[in-house]
Amino acid sequence: MDFATFLSNYGLIILLVVLLVFMFWSSRRRMQKQKAEQEEKARQTVPGSEVLLQGGLYGTIVSYDAENLDQPAIVELAPGVQIKVHSQAILRVVTPEAGAVTEDEYLAAEESHAEYAEGVANGDISSISDDQHATGKDKTEPDAEPGTKSQG
Repeated sequence: MDFATFLSNYGLIILLVVLLVFMFWSSRRRMQKQKAEQEEKARQTVPGSEVLLQGGLYGTIVSYDAENLDQPAIVELAPGVQIKVHSQAILRVVTPEAGAVTEDEYLAAEESHAEYAEGVANGDISSISDDQHATGKDKTEPDAEPGTKSQG
């Protein structure tokens, strides 16, 4: 029996066995990956962590039992507003983004801007463009095209 005859007789069976093995292997790998993600989420879901819920609401975990997923989690949406949600309604733990400005930082920046604007209005602080005009470093003409310098 040569190879071509063997392949024509048993080729389809071999192909089906290979496909079944591949499907079993890939589904097992996917299940292991999902289990690892669930364990990671359970480790990150601790009281005090900010989470995103299934409905699109953001909140802070007050209590969560990673061992008993039937026990509802308590999430604080705003100060004094706590709700009970199913533990699987927690979509993911939100990690703070790099460079994100917190509310306290924003308020501090507004205060410093207000102080700066008051200082400019009183004449205590001059703006950068005023400093450039005073020292003669700014050679642009106000009516000239952007990016061009005056000839004199």
